[in-house]
Amino acid sequence: MALISCTHFSFALKRMVDINVIIPTPEGNEQITDKKTRDSYNYEQGLPVVYLLHGAYGNYSSWVRFSNIERYAKKYGCAVVMASADNSFYQDMQHGGAYYTFFSKELPAFVTSIFPISKERKDTYIAGLSMGGYGAWYLALSNPEKYAKAASLSGALDIAMLYDQVKKGNMKGPFEWEDIFEKPEHLNGSKADLFYLYSRCKESSVIPELYQACGTEDFLYSMNLSVRDRFKESGVNVVYEEGKGDHNWDFWDYYIQNALEWMMK
Repeated sequence: MALISCTHFSFALKRMVDINVIIPTPEGNEQITDKKTRDSYNYEQGLPVVYLLHGAYGNYSSWVRFSNIERYAKKYGCAVVMASADNSFYQDMQHGGAYYTFFSKELPAFVTSIFPISKERKDTYIAGLSMGGYGAWYLALSNPEKYAKAASLSGALDIAMLYDQVKKGNMKGPFEWEDIFEKPEHLNGSKADLFYLYSRCKESSVIPELYQACGTEDFLYSMNLSVRDRFKESGVNVVYEEGKGDHNWDFWDYYIQNALEWMMK
């Protein structure tokens, strides 16, 4: 297994950025086999890739430090790309970094030019936890021509509801809403609203498949149920899973395996 950490200059963010990339390589008994192993590691064709997003307070190293993502990437034969988004909700911030542009355009262009990663939509997936769960669906639904599937773990998926709960004092968080969004009080129906983005995908008939998982003890559990039900009422086939668990790495480390299995079918 190759875990590659690199630093490059981002024109979108106007600074140097750190990236972790996992490239599966033959290990153990695979190292002494022949054609079957070579077929499993077709670097010339390009490996399927998962862009894996962190949550609030996290960074490009979170998944590597707190989960077994290296082992899972090896098991499912996929590359994994991880970069930092600060607490931006993966937006081009009103007062801050252009993280949407970085993640949707600049990062894929950079890694597919350097690493043995497929550029095909059918091989391109995105997943994340909490803020990154929202980010995964947001980036996929904003760019449906680029991503085949998107997975959210404990995602803050209803951005308008979250802002409303924070303003009422029912939730706390690290987000400076006015720095991220031009008019956070008008998020419902905006280009940051996942329901609006899905309706736009439906009009174009290019729709990423969606996966959603949340723990039953998670503070975002009721939001995830609401999002699931609202999508299902609209006829959207979201793959939904839940289980005992809280907003923590025990849950995310377990369910990222389910998400990867769903992606790589």
